[in-house]
Amino acid sequence: MINEQVQEYIDKVPEERKEHFMHLFDAIRNKLPEGFEETISYGMIGWVVPKSTYPAGYHCDPKLPLPFLGMASQKNFISVYHMGIYVNPDLMEWFTAEFSKVAKLKLDMGKSCIRFKKTELIPLELMGELAKKMTPQDWIVRYEALLKK
Repeated sequence: MINEQVQEYIDKVPEERKEHFMHLFDAIRNKLPEGFEETISYGMIGWVVPKSTYPAGYHCDPKLPLPFLGMASQKNFISVYHMGIYVNPDLMEWFTAEFSKVAKLKLDMGKSCIRFKKTELIPLELMGELAKKMTPQDWIVRYEALLKK
């Protein structure tokens, strides 16, 4: 069952992009390890570590749960924000190598943001594999190590 706020976000995705957006949403959602909570976070669909699992919350605003992965429909692209690839060089290396093997487009990526302008070419299976690579506990360990630096 999709959370009401998430459904409202999906309903606002432009029709010409909605089918590909939903395929990506399902690819991520169906592979994400148990323990993440689906919500609206920072104005986009987000998967977070809930406060019940990680009471300290996000260091920038401890009232908020710890963000992990986000997905948005932007003006000119669909974006995925994966905090794990930002803090785990091995995961980043794996992802970029696999992307070049399976994708029919050049990787358009910032530190944690993956952008898809040609939404029909999103490597859905790879994005699902990326989603399942880190559990909430793995993310907490990486996050806390990053904070200590």
